[in-house]
Amino acid sequence: MERFENDDLQYVVDDYYDVNDFNNDGAVVEPEPQRDTAGLESFDSDFEDDIESSNPKTDTSAEEARNGKDIQGIPWERLNFTRERYRQTRVREYKNYENLYGSREEMEKECLQVEKGKTFYDFQFNTRLVKSTIVHFQLRNLLWATSKHDVYLMENYSVMHWSSLLHKGEEVLNVAKPIVPNLKHPELLSQQLSRVQISTMVVKENLMVAGGFQGELICKYLNQSGAAFCTKLTTDDNAITNAVDVYNNPSGAMRVMAANNDAKIRIFDAETFVSINRYSFNWSVNNTSVSPDGKLLAVLGDSVECLIVDAQSGNVCQSWRHNWCGLILILCV
Repeated sequence: MERFENDDLQYVVDDYYDVNDFNNDGAVVEPEPQRDTAGLESFDSDFEDDIESSNPKTDTSAEEARNGKDIQGIPWERLNFTRERYRQTRVREYKNYENLYGSREEMEKECLQVEKGKTFYDFQFNTRLVKSTIVHFQLRNLLWATSKHDVYLMENYSVMHWSSLLHKGEEVLNVAKPIVPNLKHPELLSQQLSRVQISTMVVKENLMVAGGFQGELICKYLNQSGAAFCTKLTTDDNAITNAVDVYNNPSGAMRVMAANNDAKIRIFDAETFVSINRYSFNWSVNNTSVSPDGKLLAVLGDSVECLIVDAQSGNVCQSWRHNWCGLILILCV
């Protein structure tokens, strides 16, 4: 995959604020990997041993934003260009990754136009102390909000929990250290892992699930120490775990799903982590989405096809062609 170097504004602002990332004393702090940015409810905010990370110089409140301060904390008045000019230049010069080629005019004909001028969210608070480490320019499912004020993110080799209510963060799991699964029985294909580079993650229902660039899968209950289950899904050379999800099947049982570059989707029981199903496709699977009733599964990958699959059998129910890279997907049926 190509790499894109469009972080100039990020560096300008970080130098201005002299920002340091938040870390716990026990966290392994390593140089942040190259980032390509071109161009619970039951666990929420009730920890005690975390560190205070707020720094007013780097924060922006709703009141400050109403008084004219930039919500991202960018000091435009100290730069030689305005926000509008910077955005226009970036849109014009930004180099997008493309695996399917077509004119912008043709794409605009197919896509719905954005209706502007309406307000859907009110700005509340911004801090520059919390930064998510994103290694791959396409794989960005590394940030999850489980409540109004609880966020889970990757920072270097640590899964972190940040409370915007308390302005505090703590380490949930360190994947640089050896990860030994807590659950062990003959039916489980679990194995010890270490120095996992996380490619994707999800946090739902007191369960954190993460995938790795070498085909790893890690499952951890947020209210328990250590990882409940971890393994390598495949030994293929190109074995990135592109997407993970936690969902309920039609009977209400919770499932863990992993989509991988080896062209397979794997489904596990979220309580025992026993493998339940494995579906194979003709191309690498980049993303999946399960319908609210748990019966259908939408599958996107390195293909111009989008498949609707029976979640219980893996049989293809419907397919259609699209003209965009299959990375983002939402199924509402």
